[in-house]
Amino acid sequence: MRAVVYRGINDMRVETVPVPEIGPGELLIKVATCGICGTDLKKIHMGSHSAPRIFGHEMAGTVVQVGEGVMTFHHVPCGECYYCRKNTPSQCPLYLKTGVTAGFAPSGGGFAEYIRVFDFVVSGGGVVHVPEHVPFEQAAFIEPLNTVLKGQKLLKLAPDDTVLVIGQGPIGLMHAALAQRTGARVLTSDLFPERHAIAARFGLKEPIHAGTENVVERVFAATEGRGADAVVLAVGGNALIKTAMDACRPGGKVMLFAQTQHGEATIDPAAVCVDEKTLLGSYSSSFPILDEVTSLVLEGYRNGFDLTQLISHRFQMEQAVEAIEVASHPQGSSMKIMIEPVLGGGAK
Repeated sequence: MRAVVYRGINDMRVETVPVPEIGPGELLIKVATCGICGTDLKKIHMGSHSAPRIFGHEMAGTVVQVGEGVMTFHHVPCGECYYCRKNTPSQCPLYLKTGVTAGFAPSGGGFAEYIRVFDFVVSGGGVVHVPEHVPFEQAAFIEPLNTVLKGQKLLKLAPDDTVLVIGQGPIGLMHAALAQRTGARVLTSDLFPERHAIAARFGLKEPIHAGTENVVERVFAATEGRGADAVVLAVGGNALIKTAMDACRPGGKVMLFAQTQHGEATIDPAAVCVDEKTLLGSYSSSFPILDEVTSLVLEGYRNGFDLTQLISHRFQMEQAVEAIEVASHPQGSSMKIMIEPVLGGGAK
């Protein structure tokens, strides 16, 4: 089969590799589509994982033996360990063990024609059936939307809250859309007008054009000088942490959602102590909310929550290196980038 193989930092190659063999209790899935996630790009560009690997974890396809459409997570929590009992399942030892592979060390494998799903992912509820009327590329959003809803629930938004979401890429836009569903007022900030136009399709009508406007001043003007009740930073890097903290009201919350690189950042400690601003983070998915997320995605496709509108590019497998290049250099015209073994297969 064809697969996109990571051979080292910034070295991605389309190669022929063996179709994975499966064992008892496992599944072999023919991949229809797989989204490129920011964490995939981090691994490719930063060298955090040894080579060779086949990445990709936002995938959906068909169980070969049964012929049913499914999407699969690449890891599941055990539900019993200390971290699961403390409601931090993304730190669970089993959760940290990747259970889907297209070959080599298990790394998701969605950038390939077939993936092997290990038995503990299957038995742990990590495979979701996709109804015939829902395209695979809509189903592929179940995993990323799960991570977003997990973060939203930590914010505990109220209908009279004002929320600022910094960044309107696919993740930031989903944050804004879910925040709006709570009844909260949502302000969205991004450099690219094209992304605000996409956000408007989801009913987000208060854009801040970060390239020409002062984000903090706009937030204060919209909130009678208080600041936002909650700020979600959905842009990687640390440069905008200060903007997020400054835009937050005293007693409000700032969520770091895209800061996945270890490092150091400067914050004003009095903003946390004296102004009582809460700085929190959220990472990866939560299985207790899987049913809710599944309903949002599968039922929402024909009911005002068509996430395929976030897809800007679809590349076939042979163009995967180009796809990763596009995803690595976001522009106003680029949102979610999909890799498909057969171009158009994700729309089925």
